[in-house]
Amino acid sequence: MRCSPDPEDNLRRALERVRAAARDGAALVCLPELFRTQYFCQAEDHANFDLAEPIPGPTSQALAEVAREAGVVIIGSLFERRAAGLYHNTAVVIDADGRQVGTYRKMHIPDDPLYYEKFYFTPGDLGFRAFDTACGRIGTLVCWDQWYPEGARLTALAGADVLFYPTAIGWHPSEKAEFGAAQASAWQTAQRAHAIANGVYVAAVNRVGHENPSGAAGQGIEFWGGSFVADPFGVVLAEGSRTEEETLIVTCDRRHQESVRRHWPFLRDRRIDAYQPITRRLIDDAGS
Repeated sequence: MRCSPDPEDNLRRALERVRAAARDGAALVCLPELFRTQYFCQAEDHANFDLAEPIPGPTSQALAEVAREAGVVIIGSLFERRAAGLYHNTAVVIDADGRQVGTYRKMHIPDDPLYYEKFYFTPGDLGFRAFDTACGRIGTLVCWDQWYPEGARLTALAGADVLFYPTAIGWHPSEKAEFGAAQASAWQTAQRAHAIANGVYVAAVNRVGHENPSGAAGQGIEFWGGSFVADPFGVVLAEGSRTEEETLIVTCDRRHQESVRRHWPFLRDRRIDAYQPITRRLIDDAGS
């Protein structure tokens, strides 16, 4: 979706899109990262903390009402105010009966030009989780998490059949001509690899449009859209527009997942006795 400067407008349009997706047969709907606002992390501005809200709160309640009304599971990415001075980038999972079945707080927090998230978000403290819903057991991570195989693995080990990545990622306009195609390709390749390595479906849900909010340096960010779903072989089943709002409805077949895992039993062949060094920052030549 495209996000305007008006949070209430964004919420209204998101809820309309959820209802429309449900009418078209969707059983679970995932919204992009921080869909209620433009991507405010382009500038370090204390006033932006006023955009945060508690969970449960007004937006999660609005999502719950539409989930119950439309009979769909909803994943919504929100700017969570946990306490004064303590904020998270949080995905909330609402079941088809309107119940909140869980939350996931973004674990990996970037700090790059125009992605100043460390200014706003405390790293998540809930771990990597999977949730039982009317659609089965699912997991959600958020944006920067999508580059880390550890997060995908642990969420899959928790039993998730589908990994959802609400996302806000795009190009710096001045870099697009030189690096844009390679950046977008790497983004998709990393998540397709998660699908293959873990035998799961992966859904990445991005925004579109050019945003240059007040206080942001340079030319802002051109969000590259391209939302997609990959199957457990890494095959891209559907891919969205780079520039236009679009809803993708994709069937995730558990029988196909079972077949893939039987033929590529990566989870079976893991050497869990040998992976202890993964918890170190770096392994030196002496092995310490």
